[in-house]
Amino acid sequence: MGGYEKGESPAEGGVILGVDGGTTNTVCVCLPAAMPPPDSPSAVPVLSRAIAGCSNRNSVGESAALETLEQVMTQALAMANTDRSAVRAVCLAVSGVNHPSDQQRMLDWIRDLFPGHAKFYVENDAVAALASGTMGKLHGCVLIAGTGSIAYGVTEDGKVARAAGAGPVLGDWGSGYGIAAQALTAVIKAYDGRGPHTNLTREILRKLELSSPDELIGWTYADPSWARIAALVPVVVSSADDGDEVANKILHDSVQELADSVVAVVRRLTLCGEGHGKDKFPLVLVGGVLEGNKKWNISGEVVRCISKVFPGVHPIRPEVEPAIGAALLAWSHHRKGLKLENGS
Repeated sequence: MGGYEKGESPAEGGVILGVDGGTTNTVCVCLPAAMPPPDSPSAVPVLSRAIAGCSNRNSVGESAALETLEQVMTQALAMANTDRSAVRAVCLAVSGVNHPSDQQRMLDWIRDLFPGHAKFYVENDAVAALASGTMGKLHGCVLIAGTGSIAYGVTEDGKVARAAGAGPVLGDWGSGYGIAAQALTAVIKAYDGRGPHTNLTREILRKLELSSPDELIGWTYADPSWARIAALVPVVVSSADDGDEVANKILHDSVQELADSVVAVVRRLTLCGEGHGKDKFPLVLVGGVLEGNKKWNISGEVVRCISKVFPGVHPIRPEVEPAIGAALLAWSHHRKGLKLENGS
C-alpha cells in the first residue's frame, strides 16, 4: 500500500480504524485520517494491520467477540505507534450483526472504549466487503462465500436488501460450512447404505487421519465450530475435480444457492434497472469458496447463472481486503463531517 511503512508515526490529524470481523478471523487496519482520496487501491496508505480470531457473537458468544474486537484494535494502534486518543472514526463491519439492536449494543460498547469525539459506524461484514470492491462507494451487490455466506445489496439512494447470511442452521446456503456439512452427511449416508458411494469418504478420512466413517461423529461434535467444518471445502473441490458425482452435485447445488441469493437481492432493489432489467451493476465477489480452482471455477459458475437472469452483472474481484473497505467507509464519513464543519 502506498506511502507508509509499518511502525511509522501516523500523519497529523489522527487515525481511522476499519475492522472486518468474520467467523474465521478478524482484521483491523489503521489509516491516517488526513490522507487524500486514494486514486487506486495501491495508493491506500495503511499504517498498520492486525489480525485476531473470530468476532461473530453467534459463533463464540458476545463476551469473547467483544474481547477479540478490542484486542485487534488495540494491537493495530500499537503497531501504528499511536493510541485511542488519536482515533477519529471507526467502522466495525462484523458478521452476526443482523438487526438494529445488534448495532446499537455494539455502538454503546465501543463508545466506552474511545475518549473524545470519535465517530463510530457498525455494519454487517458484507458492507465492508462491498466497499472493498467499490473503493468505499456503497452501490451494487456483494456476495460473500467463506465460512458463511450472504448476498447484500445497496442502491445509490441507500436502500438495502440481503439474502442468506442467517447462520448454518437458518441459511448460509452455498457457504464453506454448507458445502462441507453436505459432504460429511454424504459420507455418513454412503456408510449407512442410504446414499451412493463417494470418494469423499476416502478423501475426508485421509484428511482427518481417521480410519472409519464411524469416527466422523466423534470428530464433528468434539468441536463443531463453523470454521473447522468449512476447512474441508478443498477436499470437496478436489474430489469434484477428480470426477466424483456426489461432490460435483454438492458444488452444483451450492452454486445455484449462491446465485439465487444474489438474484433475490438484485431483484428486490432493481439494481438491474426498471423494465428490461439489463442495466449494468457491480457484483463484488469475496471469500475462499469463490476463489479459482483447477477445474471447478465456483465464482465463474455463479456469475454465469446470474447472467442468465441479469446480463448486466459486472463481477469485481477486490484489490483490497474488506478491512480496508471498512476503513474507507469510516474515512469517507469523517471527511464529509469535516466538510460540513468547515461549511464546504
